[in-house]
Amino acid sequence: MTKQEFLFHLKGASLVSLKFAENYVKNKLTTDFKYNVILNASTDNPNLTQFDIYPEDDGKMNLDLTDKEVVELLYRNGKVPVWIDINVLKSSRKSTTFNLLCAGRYSDDKKEYYYNDNGSGPFGIKSPKLPIGYKEGRKFKLN
Repeated sequence: MTKQEFLFHLKGASLVSLKFAENYVKNKLTTDFKYNVILNASTDNPNLTQFDIYPEDDGKMNLDLTDKEVVELLYRNGKVPVWIDINVLKSSRKSTTFNLLCAGRYSDDKKEYYYNDNGSGPFGIKSPKLPIGYKEGRKFKLN
C-alpha cells in the first residue's frame, strides 16, 4: 500500500464513519476532520516475524492530528497497522474528531488487513461510544 492509498482509505473510512455516527448522535458533524491515534492497542507476540512491531509505541497517544499527520505517523517502511478501528469521538462547530485505535502489528500484505474484504483496507468502522443506558433508535449528544 502506498502513502496515497493509505490516505485514500483514511479519508474514505472517515466519511463512512461520520455517516454511520449520524445514525446515533444529535450533534452536527462537520467534514473538517481531526484524529486521536492510540498506538499498539493490541497485545502482540514479538515472535511474529511476518510483522513489524514497535514496542516503544506502547501507551502512546497522538492527539488532534490532521489526515496527513496520521499518514506520516502510521505509514512506516511501506507498512501500516493490520487493523485500525475508527469511530467518531467528539464534535465542535469547526471539526469532527475521530479515535483511531491501532494494532501494533504492521504489514504491507493486504491479506493481513482485517477489513480489506470490505474494501476499507485496515480500517474498521465502529459506532461512537454509546452512553450508559443507551436505547436503540434514540440519538444522544456527544460530550
